[in-house]
Amino acid sequence: MRPVRVLVAKPGLDGHDRGALIVAQGLRDAGMEVIYTGLRQTVDQIVATALDEDVDCIGLSSLSGAHMALFPAVTAALRARGASDILVVGGGVIPSEDIAALKEEGIAAVFTPGSSISEMADFIRAHVSTRSVRFAAEPEMPEAIDHIGIAVHRLTDGYALYCEQLGMRLIEEEDVPSAGVRVAFLDAGNTHLELLEPLGERSPIAAFLEKRGPGIHHIAYRVDDVDNWLVRMKTAGYPLLDEKKRPGAGNKWVGFVHPKKALGVLMEFCESRTEV
Repeated sequence: MRPVRVLVAKPGLDGHDRGALIVAQGLRDAGMEVIYTGLRQTVDQIVATALDEDVDCIGLSSLSGAHMALFPAVTAALRARGASDILVVGGGVIPSEDIAALKEEGIAAVFTPGSSISEMADFIRAHVSTRSVRFAAEPEMPEAIDHIGIAVHRLTDGYALYCEQLGMRLIEEEDVPSAGVRVAFLDAGNTHLELLEPLGERSPIAAFLEKRGPGIHHIAYRVDDVDNWLVRMKTAGYPLLDEKKRPGAGNKWVGFVHPKKALGVLMEFCESRTEV
């Protein structure tokens, strides 16, 4: 799944861009691709760049007081070019009494001083995901099946079958107290098996075993951005167990999709977790 592409633009004669540069870097740190146009851009230049760069969102910044003229001019120009599906948000020194009028002109959100980068990034992801999925000629696939989770009463039960009979190699064992589970990863060739043993009677794995017995618990897909995939699935109507990624076993970020609408299969998205 490609990263969200954002164009940060300074329309008009505004000569200050420190805030815009901070926002641009913050969105990059949040995993987005950001193009910054520089100062004193015309409406036509901004729209042309947005189309050339195939962006999902335009972030307009204004400190000059000309936002009521310039911001609506950008949305009007996008409509004229058949690109009204591009999300447009605004920021800068915007009086609160102008926000409602800007939204009526097609500005999806206005971020005033004090807004956090995470607030901006979350809003952009949530509102461009529908466009990205709808217009993709072929939906992007996850990178690979990272592993298949198998619930067992004891890890040794899994070792007896998968290691002793099928020759798989134990990679590591790990306790995950927050999830109430002890896991073991096995090398299964071009993927892995994750054996899941409950840590106590209150473990979700214990409940799974009591209801279904040993067997496949989930399928995990390796992706480059768990949060993007969670937003994509939620937008498509699939209920989530995790609204945002969280630390998981194997030094990964993980997020789960409820099996109810996923053909009865618990889905996990995972990405490598690197400490900064």
